[in-house]
Amino acid sequence: MAEELTPENPETEAEETVKQRKNGLYPAVSDELAANMKSGWADTELHGLEPIAQAAHTAARRAALSARFPGERLVIPAGNLKTRSNDTEYAFRASTEYAYLTGDQTQDGVLVLEPTRDGHEATIHLLPRSNRENGEFWLDGQGELWVGRRHSLAEAEQLLGIPAQDVRELPAALAEATGPVRNVRGHDSGIEAALTDKVTAERDEELRVHLSEARLVKDAFEIAELEKACDATARGFEDVVKVLDRAEATSERYIEGTFFLRARIEGNDIGYGSICAAGPHATTLHWVRNDGPVRSGELLLLDAGVETNDLYTADVTRTLPINGTFTPLQRKIYDAVYEAQEAGIAAVKPGAGYRDFHDAAQRVLAEKLVEWGLLGDLSVDKVLELGLQRRWTLHGTGHMLGMDVHDCAAARTETYVDGTLEPGVCLTVEPGLYFQTDDLTVPEEYRGIGVRIEDDILVTEDGNRNLSDKLPRRADEVEAWMARLKG
Repeated sequence: MAEELTPENPETEAEETVKQRKNGLYPAVSDELAANMKSGWADTELHGLEPIAQAAHTAARRAALSARFPGERLVIPAGNLKTRSNDTEYAFRASTEYAYLTGDQTQDGVLVLEPTRDGHEATIHLLPRSNRENGEFWLDGQGELWVGRRHSLAEAEQLLGIPAQDVRELPAALAEATGPVRNVRGHDSGIEAALTDKVTAERDEELRVHLSEARLVKDAFEIAELEKACDATARGFEDVVKVLDRAEATSERYIEGTFFLRARIEGNDIGYGSICAAGPHATTLHWVRNDGPVRSGELLLLDAGVETNDLYTADVTRTLPINGTFTPLQRKIYDAVYEAQEAGIAAVKPGAGYRDFHDAAQRVLAEKLVEWGLLGDLSVDKVLELGLQRRWTLHGTGHMLGMDVHDCAAARTETYVDGTLEPGVCLTVEPGLYFQTDDLTVPEEYRGIGVRIEDDILVTEDGNRNLSDKLPRRADEVEAWMARLKG
């Protein structure tokens, strides 16, 4: 990784703008070099750009937000870079609220909705092109010769359909602003400092909650993105099956790396840390270390999702026999989870309570645990009343899905888990059974087996649609699919 150059004279305009770097190999920038770097560059301004695909949808989302908070200034930041170590940063991912309302993914960007007589006027505040007069473009660590060209403000306006201004002028303007203001907190400390005496935690939380609930029902663009994410994820699972022999020769990390390659080829990234849990690691719900062995005869629980370039993620789990064939006990446990998932998916429909699919799946799992003699002589109803099945089922049966893998998390309980399903809602259905290696309440042969099956389900006008149905779920279909891929 290359090191940045640094200017020498603290009195130059460049030095006032561009931070000096310690221990650079070039301690000085001569006047001649500085002058040379200012000239001889072609005009690269782009003209006649078409709006991004979701521009009409983001405009509608902003209009709905405007209607909810009339007469109030609304501030929604993208967020800033976060340091990974010293002068290297984590890959930037714009805040969900900002990307949802703008379609932009630019670091340091801020959307501001200024109240007007008829609603709001939206302005997006962005960093303009790197300054060539003061040397920023080649001296600063975030200059364009270091990290790549960014759009001019005029280009951004064409792409996003929103008037654009220089974000560096925004904090001062906000500090002078009057009237009610709401801000989405936790993303931009500079913006929060400028608004510190103008906002309250309660009012800001109302804005965050509203934007979370606005995403409960997906529009046509969002549904298409989730379909795209699921299709790419299915191809990522196929990639993994084809290289399971190499994973056996190495570790779970081969699986992780294989899926990640698909995510980067077809999308922006993985939507969350991939769970590549082989053998007993499958009993750890969020096993993301992915450093364990992959052994024939055991199961692989793969929970992974591709995030599209517009930041919508799939969330899919399959539990696969590493050698391609379930043992009788593995299949018994797998079939129980499959039956529970079938019951859960059947309960997803317009007008149903959000909790219905969870209750349906949990009842099936409780029935199986009672049938297997793991809960003594208790009835299924008593087991469910006491929640005793949770020793082995552990988690809820699903969650909302969208730009966040656990989407709409700030929504109120009455609109989420106590709410009613309607067309456009997308959620996961993912029951599981997990028998820990040290669980003395189950037969020894059960210990170390974990099974989860997860699909992404869209509520439709007449029921539901499984967006991730390109991946087989039934045990015999899984075995045939794996055999075909392995050749």
